[in-house]
Amino acid sequence: MEKFNQNYCVILAGGKGRRLWPCSREERPKQFIDFFGVGRTQLQATFDRFSKVIPLENIFICTCKEYYELVREQLPDFPEHNILVEPVNRNTAPSVAWANMRIKRTNPDANIIISPSDQLVMDEDSFMHSLETGINYVSEHDVLLVMGVKPTRPEPGYGYVQLGDMSCNPEVFSVKSFTEKPEREFAKMFMESDEFCWNTSIFVANSRKLTLCFEDIFPSVLRNLKFENPTYTYGEELEYVAQNYPRYPNLSIDYAILEHCREVYVMRCNFGWADLGTWHAVYECMSKGNGDNVVVDSEVMIEDSHNNVIKLPKGKLGVINGLDGYIVADEGNVLLICKKGDSSALVRKYVNEVQMKYGEDFV
Repeated sequence: MEKFNQNYCVILAGGKGRRLWPCSREERPKQFIDFFGVGRTQLQATFDRFSKVIPLENIFICTCKEYYELVREQLPDFPEHNILVEPVNRNTAPSVAWANMRIKRTNPDANIIISPSDQLVMDEDSFMHSLETGINYVSEHDVLLVMGVKPTRPEPGYGYVQLGDMSCNPEVFSVKSFTEKPEREFAKMFMESDEFCWNTSIFVANSRKLTLCFEDIFPSVLRNLKFENPTYTYGEELEYVAQNYPRYPNLSIDYAILEHCREVYVMRCNFGWADLGTWHAVYECMSKGNGDNVVVDSEVMIEDSHNNVIKLPKGKLGVINGLDGYIVADEGNVLLICKKGDSSALVRKYVNEVQMKYGEDFV
């Protein structure tokens, strides 16, 4: 897939990543850490992936004030004007609306890829094929396209998109329904039915369609800027955003598109994918060692232990005996040992309780 100036990418890098606590911390969440010890953080790996096919000047990163310096530190050559820093946290949909406004002003016919910064793609060639197919589709059709992958397990921590009617492209279907984080029994039904894909939260659309979608669901905030000041400068844009951005509701891009927009389609992909949002997902997507244990870039001695996921800091040796189905995660001033299961709710509960009892230094 060649680089084309018509194509743009928006990388979302403002999340707190609390479900991977204690390795993902408030001051340095998961997208800014080299979780697997490969020499690149999740943000850097995501940027590397898209910079192969998108010109540098056409890539934008949305983040919050707390993480601006981390973005600059990890991507020092990235254009500063292409980092969109939310003046207040309003989730991902408002930040995408802002990025779309910026892109549309430069290129009204732009095709835009929206992607989280913390996902694992295992087959890069297949991913690029799907990306090219998606871009070609939205350049010819005014639709919102979500990239979906076939479920490989009944994962309750993911979103599920139900396939409707096939489009003119055999890989693209209308979206019949969307279910976010179902109970495990429903996730099992979805997986077995062959009618559902996992929602990767990677969306592709042209700027015209994105603009119409945001105008339907958001108040007249950013789009008023072009009427109030049609020749605004970069500095005037930032000032206007700082004053008006707080009027946006708190809404994720997933819910904005899959729940509130029309003409939403899903493309069935097969590039090997995992959302690295939970310990359970990390366990499921990684190769297993002896006893079906997953050891993430750590030094351990394991005996009579099974089905665990273990992540220790560099320079620390773990000796583990007689443990079955646990998370063992050590980072800084926190050691977490808890049943693996569906861990996301449990970890979130501990984060909240630790924050209340011991303060911010531990989250």
